[in-house]
Amino acid sequence: MAQTLSQTPLYAWHAEHGGRLVDFAGWSMPVVYTSIVEEHRATRTAVGLFDISHMGRLRFDGTGAAGFLDSLVTRRVTRLKPGQVRYGLITNASGGILDDVLVYQMDDHMMMVVNAGNREKIVAWLNQHLQGRDDVSLSDLTYHWAMIAVQGPQAVEMLKPLLGVDLAAMKYYSAAETTIDGVGGVVSRTGYTGEDGAELIISADQAPAIWNKLVASGGQACGLGARDTLRLEAAMPLYGHELSKQITPIQAGLEFAVNLKNRTFCGSDALAEQVARREGLPQRIGLRMEGRRVPREHYAVFDREGEVGQVTSGTFSPTFERPIAMAYVTPASAEVGRMLQVDIRGKRLDAEVDSLPFYSRE
Repeated sequence: MAQTLSQTPLYAWHAEHGGRLVDFAGWSMPVVYTSIVEEHRATRTAVGLFDISHMGRLRFDGTGAAGFLDSLVTRRVTRLKPGQVRYGLITNASGGILDDVLVYQMDDHMMMVVNAGNREKIVAWLNQHLQGRDDVSLSDLTYHWAMIAVQGPQAVEMLKPLLGVDLAAMKYYSAAETTIDGVGGVVSRTGYTGEDGAELIISADQAPAIWNKLVASGGQACGLGARDTLRLEAAMPLYGHELSKQITPIQAGLEFAVNLKNRTFCGSDALAEQVARREGLPQRIGLRMEGRRVPREHYAVFDREGEVGQVTSGTFSPTFERPIAMAYVTPASAEVGRMLQVDIRGKRLDAEVDSLPFYSRE
């Protein structure tokens, strides 16, 4: 029997407006409406709208919430002030990545946004570590809330009439409980495209009205395809590609999101040991190529001596109009400017190691 896919509060809109729906982490999600290139460029030049309601949204209440999360997240979260958002990772005892997450400190509670495909696993992991504690409670509100990403150079201006807070005055990685189109919600200065903008967390029943207003204001509805090309240009890792239980934050180039000094968390001992030795660890790199043949996930990467790694994500960049990719390779092959080769269907094509991110907004 086929599995019934979960639907976001905007599912009906996607189906009625030409969204090509696919199974993504157990959710029926639009991968594209018009074309990936058109949606990608709309986000880079104006405003792209993304339904990200499939992402897990968790709430933590109680006096022990900050300490509890600090024991499980690679980034220190006990010192967050109300309105601060912090990117971090949840690792297992060996330092392998279980998920990358956003932790929000609100006025009287904390929140966490997790990847859709990892939500059930992370909720189970959190509940396992909650056993015996009565100073913190966890609520999974994924199906009660919706989440919309409004991204692009015109996003802040577009959102101004809808918000009860001055978005332009908010710092990157901050959040506020405010009104959104007259209804209470949360707005955060976060995103997964490399562009300016915000993400809105609103009640599920309010999502269609707010989405329609954003579309009517000129926002371009975008699918998962453009979300992937945008995040790849911005070198943002994706779980299941650049991140996994077999990869540590140190290998992934995410050492900035690991606070080891004067604290412990699940996996901290293993990561401290890895930081101390550092030898022989595969490193995440960028690759850029000529022509139009795209390096895809699992394609082998070679130097003159033999295979040195594998591609984790690749695409034809709409911004640079060339193939780009991220890969893990041996440290000796990770130097920017080094010439490598990618085996694309039996033919080895030249690829130059590029600095990350490929794209950074002005």
